[in-house]
Amino acid sequence: MTLKIENRQARKLWLNSHGLAQTPTGALDLLSVIKNLGFVQIDTIRNVTRAHHHILWSRNQNYREPMLGDLYAKDRLLFEHFTHDASILPMEFYPMWRRQFKRMEKRLNKSNYYKDGQRSDIRENVMARITEEGPLSTHAFDTKITGTKKMWARPPHKLALDHMWYSGSLATSHRENFKKFYDLTERVVPEDIYAQNHSDMDQINWLCSAAIDRLGFASIGEIQRFWDAADMKEVKSWAARSSQELMDVEIQNADGSWIEALAPADMAERLEALSAVTSRLRIINPFDPAIRDRIRLLRLFGFDYKIEIFVPAAKRKWGYYVYPILEGERFVGRIEIKADRKAGYLRVEKLWQEPGVKWNDSRKEKLDAELFRFAKLIGVKDVIWAEAAQNQKSS
Repeated sequence: MTLKIENRQARKLWLNSHGLAQTPTGALDLLSVIKNLGFVQIDTIRNVTRAHHHILWSRNQNYREPMLGDLYAKDRLLFEHFTHDASILPMEFYPMWRRQFKRMEKRLNKSNYYKDGQRSDIRENVMARITEEGPLSTHAFDTKITGTKKMWARPPHKLALDHMWYSGSLATSHRENFKKFYDLTERVVPEDIYAQNHSDMDQINWLCSAAIDRLGFASIGEIQRFWDAADMKEVKSWAARSSQELMDVEIQNADGSWIEALAPADMAERLEALSAVTSRLRIINPFDPAIRDRIRLLRLFGFDYKIEIFVPAAKRKWGYYVYPILEGERFVGRIEIKADRKAGYLRVEKLWQEPGVKWNDSRKEKLDAELFRFAKLIGVKDVIWAEAAQNQKSS
């Protein structure tokens, strides 16, 4: 019999699965946070703080920015690679990621964009220097773009570094002010982990099982997109041979409609064990794993969200970097914030409430408290409201 999961339970399950159901306080076990998520997307934009720091802080607000770098640059408990985007993953997952290196190498070998990155003279020079000198960034090399400079064009050494990083022969050693340093993979990955080898089938089985375990319920496509380290055919084959570990469920959407999905076989027990969702109001990063699938977000929460950093200013509906606001089991608004670390403040540019959400005094106080906690993360003390934002808050 198909298990039916009503919308409120589905939201509760989703937030529990993504570490957003609990109040983000208490002792911090950063590695466990990342393991539970599976990966953390990294991003260059530092509007207030970079996405990876914000994502981790949202799970435990005792987190501070230097902690992540220490965990992988010093302790070697994490590695960087490409899921659906550039991400940090637990080092213990590395043996199950070998197929992704092969997939990426195959993809890049077919790309004209990376043609110069495959030149043997460039690659041999890069590898020789890193072998001899240790970790190097792109700034250590000086090859030039030849011919017409096109948008997104990169010099040969950068293409070679990227190619070898994607294919696994180089790894990220550390970052300095977000600048990546490359080293030989065998010098970055601990020996006992680097020596492990698993069959391709075992890797697929692990990736798919780990994906649905974190998703809670999912379609075949959602399982495939979680890591983006297996193709749809491989995921379908996994589901067919794993039928004993899976069950069919129906999920109620925010609009009352129902969709079919797969779930772990112990879903009934998981639902019974769910903890209540905290009433804490939280500012969520646009790249947070709980909201990165915008279609799923709209279905479950009725929250239509799009980040507009690539949308021309005149065509933006909201703003350049607008954060969703989560309270309990629903999204209650959006907020545009910028930080000036040197001047020591956060500035609220705009605030929007979701339709049907009343911004009473209690909710305003919760937002103020969250803004000051967010400010504390980056070491600033003041929160300043632009006139337009203050008017929106007061209305």
